[in-house]
Amino acid sequence: MNDDDRTFGIEEEFFVVDREGHLSQSGNTVVDSAEEAQGELQHELTRTQVESATGICRTSDEALGQLKALRAELSEAAARRGCHLLPCGSPLLVETSFPRITPDPRYQRIAEHFGATARTTSTCGCHIHIAIPDRETGVRLITRVRRWLPALLTLTANSAISDGADTGYSSWRYQQWTRWPSAGPPPEFTSLDHYESIVDAWLRAGAILDRQMVYWDVRLSEGQPTVEFRFSDVAATPEEAVLLGILIRGLVTTILDDGPAAPLSNEVLRAHLWRASREGLSGRCPHPRTGDLTPARAVIGDVVDFAAAALESTGDLDFVRDGCARLFESGNGADRQRAKFSERKSPEDVVEMLIH
Repeated sequence: MNDDDRTFGIEEEFFVVDREGHLSQSGNTVVDSAEEAQGELQHELTRTQVESATGICRTSDEALGQLKALRAELSEAAARRGCHLLPCGSPLLVETSFPRITPDPRYQRIAEHFGATARTTSTCGCHIHIAIPDRETGVRLITRVRRWLPALLTLTANSAISDGADTGYSSWRYQQWTRWPSAGPPPEFTSLDHYESIVDAWLRAGAILDRQMVYWDVRLSEGQPTVEFRFSDVAATPEEAVLLGILIRGLVTTILDDGPAAPLSNEVLRAHLWRASREGLSGRCPHPRTGDLTPARAVIGDVVDFAAAALESTGDLDFVRDGCARLFESGNGADRQRAKFSERKSPEDVVEMLIH
């Protein structure tokens, strides 16, 4: 697959909140009343959430234009109901009741089967789809990209404040999300059959109800010829979401051309992801090559350098370097949440900063 053929798409999940910043149960009606821009608007598991998905994108400008339009349409639809769109990985305020489940037969089955995990794991992520020529290539990519996930997680971490308090994590969403039995880092696969054997075992055990519930941080998409990266919090801004998508595309091209990486056990990778979710962009992160704790900004710089040739070939290198420079100066979403919260210890101030 040529670099020009490696298309991508971005999905974003958002909370819908009322005027005070508390979760609203209006997500479904917001989606149903929106005038869909290019891309798709979708219901989510709970009524407090909405989801958008771009169409197939080839350039950063194309993706950014679609994300801005989709966010604007959802925001306007929410405003007509006295609500706001909140791009945040976890709920910011203390809630007195659980979100209600969307009245969809599949979602109702999930809620009944998984109980409190489904009712209390209310999080919003950003999913990056990267085109692949076939599923065998996808499995090979998943195995090779695993060690790079902690570094990428630091870039868009956006859930430091949750339930009215500083969680001590940059991506508290990642900690919440991995309570699902099929979530977390994927293993090192030896083949497509290996991948499929695990999915089949999960289905037989009832750990997932269908193949769409394969929640690994990177997985094969069931409905599209893509590999889907699912580890990230929803980005605070569309620019940051596109930065993540473009960097992942460059990294995918480089990794597939670079050859196999040294083995990395899931036990060690989970520890690396925990550290990345805790400290984010402002702390230290295990380096993808050595595992040594390294300032996260330096690690991201090394990731960009590693993918530089692929990024240059698609005209994206300056876009990625400029975007990273802005994040290094202003901090990621979690850093900005924490800075705003520290002023008055007010989660409502963080809501005001983030809402659309």
